[in-house]
Amino acid sequence: MTQEFEMTDLGLMKFFLGFEVRQVETGIFLSQETYAKEILKKYKMTNCNLVSTPMEPGEKLSKFDGGERFDASRYRSLVGSLRYLTCTRPDLSLSVGIVSQFMEEPVHSH
Repeated sequence: MTQEFEMTDLGLMKFFLGFEVRQVETGIFLSQETYAKEILKKYKMTNCNLVSTPMEPGEKLSKFDGGERFDASRYRSLVGSLRYLTCTRPDLSLSVGIVSQFMEEPVHSH
């Protein structure tokens, strides 16, 4: 390709579309740790408690539980960010899918 096109070797890829890329002899590894931290910072959750599961097992969320409403536009933005995060964290897919159901009228419990 270098004969056909003008190219510059930039070395091993380190970032791609928000993914951190680590290339080693045993394989190529993707991570979104920095992206996840940016989400926490954007939504003022940097001091949140770490949990081993993304959602309590058996948790039931209802469309409107009488709780304080959450800004729908901001909620949609958060859900979109979480959906992108599932590219490297498929374990979040079920929980993100569930909270995606409440984008029309979100409340804080969602």
